[in-house]
Amino acid sequence: MVRKYTVFSLFSGAGGMDAGFLSTKNFQLLLANDILSVPGNTYSSNFGHKIVDVSEVKSFDGSFPLFLLGDIDDIDFDKVSVQDLDVIIGGPPCQDFSIVRGPQVERQGIEVKRGRLYAHFIKALIHLQPKIFVFENVPGLKSANAGKAYQTILQDFSRLRKQWSEIRKIVGNTSERDIKDYVVIFSNIVNAADLGVPQRRRRLIIIGVRADLIDITNASELIRISENLLYGYDSIFKKYPLTPLEVFEGRALPELSIEYKNLMEQYSEVADKVRTPRAKWWKDNIWKKLSFDPIEDYIAINKIAPADRTEVEQAFEEHKRLLKEIGYLKSPIEGKDFPDRSNCIPNEAKEVLDRLKMIPPDENHTFVAGTNWEVEGKGMSLIYRRIHPLKPSYTVVAYGGGGTWGYHYRRDRGKLTNRERARLQTFPDSFIFKGSSAEIRAQIGEAVPPLLGRRIAEVVSTILTKVKS
Repeated sequence: MVRKYTVFSLFSGAGGMDAGFLSTKNFQLLLANDILSVPGNTYSSNFGHKIVDVSEVKSFDGSFPLFLLGDIDDIDFDKVSVQDLDVIIGGPPCQDFSIVRGPQVERQGIEVKRGRLYAHFIKALIHLQPKIFVFENVPGLKSANAGKAYQTILQDFSRLRKQWSEIRKIVGNTSERDIKDYVVIFSNIVNAADLGVPQRRRRLIIIGVRADLIDITNASELIRISENLLYGYDSIFKKYPLTPLEVFEGRALPELSIEYKNLMEQYSEVADKVRTPRAKWWKDNIWKKLSFDPIEDYIAINKIAPADRTEVEQAFEEHKRLLKEIGYLKSPIEGKDFPDRSNCIPNEAKEVLDRLKMIPPDENHTFVAGTNWEVEGKGMSLIYRRIHPLKPSYTVVAYGGGGTWGYHYRRDRGKLTNRERARLQTFPDSFIFKGSSAEIRAQIGEAVPPLLGRRIAEVVSTILTKVKS
């Protein structure tokens, strides 16, 4: 029996990244942690982990898998006994990571104030020394504090032995164990849509390999492999992205001509009724150029320059293959029932539905500015914005009201259901969420798309086959 690689997951939430790792069949999830009980219940229900309150853990007797519920502050990693841990994954919130000017005597040097949660991620690396770590975060972290926070994080990973004396002051730890540094082999922003997720979702991904396991030649190869896969260089989806229409209907676009034509024709009179400057622009530049053929409009809307007809046909064969991979093929979402009631269509006020009937796909509240359907004092592009059936959705968000829910492309629909959001995130339909509707929305919106997690896991799996044992 082939040994599966072991994974510890920190700041796990509902487990989007974890679902991706598990789907490769190459990994086993031993331990997860989050401070919130509702995502913990979701995680436990889907992955089979026993939930244990962190404060009640005296020692780890190897009875994995466990979900440690509570503040990561309270986890004593010295008590975790796992021989040769392979991977730690996690996305610690870094809001309290800051850079400030030092005192005059230090010539206005930079003083780093590392975030507490980030420091605990480092602490886990120090104590467990996994072969590989995966750190994920928001893209804004790369430019925060004029890039200083990001550079500090990269230096911490590659100089753990040196930096630990400073970081340990935050986490209150006195470990003197032998510390190994890491070689960062990937560190950049990844767009999930390039890898097949039907959503424009950008995440900062950093992957590090323990320095004693690789040499310079090996590192160069691993960097090339990682970049090819995570930038989507070898992915047809970078040029031909998967669409909301396909994941909602469970079929590739060549089979959806009738559905696409019918839903777009519902908007035939919208521009003439609204009569705003934006509506006039839309009529002249979008509506009049529609062919109502899903393939032609898809190519035009996504600004694709096909090499030839064969390439287009091959692209949609890949769409069909991916729909099968994530479990949506021949399984339309409309009308499906789920134990967590995640596919119930939310109630809408009549005035909201009336407004949305005047907003076509990929447009937002500015389309009706200055009319009876206007939304006062709204400046965000997300407000009352409909997704487009033929292009990746905008980012699914976790929180917010006032028109930030995410709206269906069909004219007779308002808010997306939670299960539709989950499909835009590529959660399998078998993944059942716990909690209220608002709590489920939050878990979906905060998660790493499982398909992105799978592609990261494929990189990690490849690396593990190439490093020293």
